[in-house]
Amino acid sequence: MKRRDFIKTGSLLTIPVFINGFGIRLFAGKPVPVPDTYNDKILILIQLDGGNDTLNTVIPLDQYSNLSKVRSNILIPENKVLKLNDITGFHPAMSDMKSMFDDGNLNIIRATGYPNPNRSHFRSTDIWMSGSAADVYETTGWMGRYFALDYPEYPDNFPNDEVEYPFAISIGSTASETCQGNSANYSIAVSNPESAGELFNGEWDYIPSNCYGSELSFVRDIVRQSNAYSQIVSEAYEKGNNLSGKYNDDNKLGNNLKIIARLISGGLNTKVYVVRLGGFDTHSAQVDSVDTTIGRHAELLESLSNAIGAFQDDLELLGLDKKVIGMTFSEFGRRIKSNASYGTDHGDAVDVFVFGSCVKSGFTGQNPIISDNVDKKEAIPMQNDFRSVYGSLLIDWFGADEQDIKDILYDGFQKIDIVGDCSSTSNNNITVANEIFKLSPNPASSILKIEFSSLGEHMEVAIYNELGSKLNIIANKKFNMGIQAINVDISDLTPGVYYIRILSTKTQYTKRFVKI
Repeated sequence: MKRRDFIKTGSLLTIPVFINGFGIRLFAGKPVPVPDTYNDKILILIQLDGGNDTLNTVIPLDQYSNLSKVRSNILIPENKVLKLNDITGFHPAMSDMKSMFDDGNLNIIRATGYPNPNRSHFRSTDIWMSGSAADVYETTGWMGRYFALDYPEYPDNFPNDEVEYPFAISIGSTASETCQGNSANYSIAVSNPESAGELFNGEWDYIPSNCYGSELSFVRDIVRQSNAYSQIVSEAYEKGNNLSGKYNDDNKLGNNLKIIARLISGGLNTKVYVVRLGGFDTHSAQVDSVDTTIGRHAELLESLSNAIGAFQDDLELLGLDKKVIGMTFSEFGRRIKSNASYGTDHGDAVDVFVFGSCVKSGFTGQNPIISDNVDKKEAIPMQNDFRSVYGSLLIDWFGADEQDIKDILYDGFQKIDIVGDCSSTSNNNITVANEIFKLSPNPASSILKIEFSSLGEHMEVAIYNELGSKLNIIANKKFNMGIQAINVDISDLTPGVYYIRILSTKTQYTKRFVKI
């Protein structure tokens, strides 16, 4: 049995270790070097399980008229939306994150996803955690591959005198696959703050010289590592503190972020923390049938907003806010049309929130365009590739090399300007779209004319169907500077909804057309 397979299937993952107020479930990961080797920046990943409804979270007010035609049974009343600017607003349950946006501590990355999206919870979650293409079945996590760039030998001989801290901590019962490496997961899992205990720490019997002995030796090393990490994390927790009074005891996500703030304040040099908030698979009863501002989705968004708001407040009071950036992710968004059960079905792209005192606040991307003839299966098309979000944070926050990011994520990586200079300055403007991007006629029957402007850069022009699958690459080359025009024969396409996506090294634009 391979070590990775043993880690994923073996009983060690179900053995709890408890340390002074919270439990640890193993497999443990490779420790982080002291700050003079790595920078002292920390990344918080918040996974929203189930697929968050972007259109009920960040509401495009400039599209409200057409939204009211396709999701009237769940749409937030326009006068209840928390306006972020003249054309965009938050769900009314998100007052804490609205305040963070106003204070310059929040970037909203619009319509984030990947080409050829998969609407299965399990497969799409795998894709987001592995940082792979939709047709690639990667066995490692994107963060695990990043950690392995410098420490491919893990888990052998860790911890040691040079490196003592775990690379990553997952708050919960299992280590996040985001941090899975080739041989082991670079994360330990921390849970159950009310119990105490320890893994076996006695003498080991003779280990045979065969394949079973090799695995037993591996388990012995993991137990040794686990007990060592337990002491380190316990000491940090004891030394740490929380200063914010905004945490709500009934908010599980907030309580988990509170643990993270205390560990950071206690001097733990762990680089990445992963937390989860479930319940976003809102096929039915997403909203109250009488009052759309309340219901299951409102409760989830309130939990998310309050938890992040309290965590940011705590970090600022502790003087640690310049060290921490956080981001949310969800496996997909929901469809544009609501269903008859006051819910929404699986979709494609989803908004990502990046928060902290060092983010460039505002919007990355544009409001989605909602037509007046939305198809039943139609969802928000991708603007930003999620791997570009990952890579941009690794480069600008952790100091990674751009070529390494292309190696561990994908060659088409686009740098997104997310990280600022740690000054709280708000930029509440939608990113300006391509100066010229026209499709005509629209609807079209046989020939579609695409007009767009170029800065003399390499660009890909492609056709996608309404499910986000790439059908055809129209052009993939360096264009001259100026206005470009391409006539495309679409006579072979079946009638329906399609998208033209223009992709360059720096940006991307998506526009809808209808084939008749």
